[in-house]
Amino acid sequence: MAKPKVAVVLSGCGVYDGAEIHEAVLTLLAIVRKGGTYQCFAPNIPQNHVINHLTGQEEHGGSRNVLIEAARIARGDIKDLREFRAADYDAIVFPGGFGAAKNLCTFALDGPECYVNTDVERAIKEVHAAGKPIGALCIAPALIARVLGNITVTIGNDRDAADGIESMGSTHTLTTHGQVVIDPEARVATTPCYMLDATIDQIDVGVQNVVDAVFSMITAPAV
Repeated sequence: MAKPKVAVVLSGCGVYDGAEIHEAVLTLLAIVRKGGTYQCFAPNIPQNHVINHLTGQEEHGGSRNVLIEAARIARGDIKDLREFRAADYDAIVFPGGFGAAKNLCTFALDGPECYVNTDVERAIKEVHAAGKPIGALCIAPALIARVLGNITVTIGNDRDAADGIESMGSTHTLTTHGQVVIDPEARVATTPCYMLDATIDQIDVGVQNVVDAVFSMITAPAV
């Protein structure tokens, strides 16, 4: 039996302006430990802005590319999201980090009225239409809710983010460390990760639980 193939969509490199590195790396590790393989993707677009991760301050005038920065995490083995085709993969997973809400979409800036990158939106809709599972960590569930609407997800217990998700027509469920919310009809699994005040071992549990849920849905028939 062929190993499940999972697409992992990164949003740059670094929690404040790109993909959350712990969540991204632990996702790749969890996929391999479950017996799957992964391919990283990222949109080939400029970052919304650049943050100095030592000071937390914006570097005005700075410019970086989401795909190029995400290649740091993927060790160069990454593809432009324009190349993604749902038929080639069994599932798709979105690690969090502010890049998911600044680069993949603009939820961090515009809330429920946010814009979604066209390649990101296409990828999510293709996977959903094919009845294949979607995993999302941290703030990334807000992105999935914006694209699909009327789904049940979690980002933990952040009231503002939860209200934004519900304003987009989806249902938010309060959760804590490691807990996963599964929408069986939409085939979406989500967990809060660093939307909570968490340690890396707590992140590992949440990531593994989402990947476990995604792999269970790969082998189970759609509802």
